[in-house]
Amino acid sequence: MTIEEQSKDEILSEIFKALSEPNRLKMIRTLNESDKEITCGEMSEILKLSLSTVSYHAKTLREMGLTNTRKEAQTKYLSVNRQTFKKYLPGFLDSL
Repeated sequence: MTIEEQSKDEILSEIFKALSEPNRLKMIRTLNESDKEITCGEMSEILKLSLSTVSYHAKTLREMGLTNTRKEAQTKYLSVNRQTFKKYLPGFLDSL
């Protein structure tokens, strides 16, 4: 089921589930504070996590529409999808 096919309550439930994992919340906070794209490698260094762990969490966040991922050659660039937060969790990013 795509995000467009879900009710708002179902979407919020899935968003909260994704954000309930501490490393994902740290990733969102890091991206929000940087206010720019961060590569998976940079995120790995900042959070002291393996690249595979960062990639795994980045996929979950992207699938929920919480982040954007741009791939350039072998490098993936992450950024916060502010539109999703504005629509479903207004003010959330300010609370981090």
